[in-house]
Amino acid sequence: MTAIKESSTRNFNKGVALTSCPVTFVMEKIGGYWKPIIIFHLMSGPKRYSELKRAIPQITEKMLIQHLKQLQNDDLVHRDAQAIIPPIVTYSLTKSGQDLFQVLDSMVDWAIKNGSV
Repeated sequence: MTAIKESSTRNFNKGVALTSCPVTFVMEKIGGYWKPIIIFHLMSGPKRYSELKRAIPQITEKMLIQHLKQLQNDDLVHRDAQAIIPPIVTYSLTKSGQDLFQVLDSMVDWAIKNGSV
């Protein structure tokens, strides 16, 4: 994989956008197709990996793992791994992740209002 040049104009512009535009900041954290869906499913409470996979059957294992790790790194999802055999791993929303409830509820309301559900 090619290394990203830290001093590139693209990285500079991205940094400016992240600090000056709140929408850019939010989209950096929860943007993309799968992250809001994962967060939506975790809104009802902690879930194991297999429960998330069943709840979102269209997502590949690679994408689910990748997005869960990104959500963890952004402090939106907490991963609780119990050191037993077999290991039990549970995912839940952090306080910061729970603060997104209103945002996602607004998205649901908008979808219902505009006839998608």
